[in-house]
Amino acid sequence: MKKHITTVAIAAASALCTMGMFSFKPAGGDATPVSYIYKQITAVESVVPGGLGRSRLLTTDDEGQMLEKELKNFYSMVGINFENIATNDRVIVDRLNEYSAQGWELVQVTTATNQQMSNGSSGSGICITRYLLRKLK
Repeated sequence: MKKHITTVAIAAASALCTMGMFSFKPAGGDATPVSYIYKQITAVESVVPGGLGRSRLLTTDDEGQMLEKELKNFYSMVGINFENIATNDRVIVDRLNEYSAQGWELVQVTTATNQQMSNGSSGSGICITRYLLRKLK
């Protein structure tokens, strides 16, 4: 009986070692490089008093084609317009959702502002937000 248990234990240990050797692949062996295509979305939102600025949502694909959509300005004649900001948010999120449904992944968001000063006070400016998307080739 003891000899039978020893034989079973040795067989089981050998089987586990054999399975372990075939279940692990060496690092960096047959790894196929991943290749992506990219798409850039840029929101340019005007911060010009009186609503005189131009705001746009620009989308550039991997072939350099540009799609332009008008956005609302942050300011109206009476000051900052929160309804315009909410409208812009909906347009941007709708665009991101559209591309997400097509398999695009948002990988980076970058923001910047540019303010022009006139006689020590802010005259106008822009807010820029860039969204970088990618998907497998």
